[in-house]
Amino acid sequence: MWVLTSLLAGLVFGFGLIISGMANPAKVLGFLDLAGAWDPSLAFVMGGAVLVGFFAFLLGKKRTVSLLGAPMKLPTAQHIDRRLIVGSVLFGMGWGLAGFCPGPGLVALGMGSTKAVVFVAAMLAGMVIFELLEKRRASVQKATA
Repeated sequence: MWVLTSLLAGLVFGFGLIISGMANPAKVLGFLDLAGAWDPSLAFVMGGAVLVGFFAFLLGKKRTVSLLGAPMKLPTAQHIDRRLIVGSVLFGMGWGLAGFCPGPGLVALGMGSTKAVVFVAAMLAGMVIFELLEKRRASVQKATA
C-alpha cells in the first residue's frame, strides 16, 4: 500500500508540474527575469503550494502517525547556519542557470528533455560529492573528538 500511495503522490505531483508549466525551464527562467519579460505565473504556483503546505503542516503537527500509519517525522531544526546558507545559494544558482529544481528536472527527464539529462546528471554528481564530503566531515569530527 505504501509503494502504491507513493507512486500515486508522485504522479499527481508530476502531472501538476506539467499542467502548471513548471517542468518547462523557460517558464521558470521567465519568472526569474525581473528586468525582461517577467512571467509572474510561478509566484501563483508557489503561493498555492505554500498555502496547501501551511495547512498540511498544521494538521501534521496535531498527529503522531500519518494517514497510512507511519510515524510523523516533521522537521525540527530552527537555526540558520553556514551550511544552510551555502546550500541555499548553490540551489538558487542551479535553479537560475538551468531553470530546473529537482522535481521539475525529473519530470522533464521523463518527458525526454535533453537539458534535463544534463541537469539530473549534475544533480546526482552534486549528491555524490555531498555524501563524500559528509563522510569526510564525520571522520574528521570523530578523529578530533
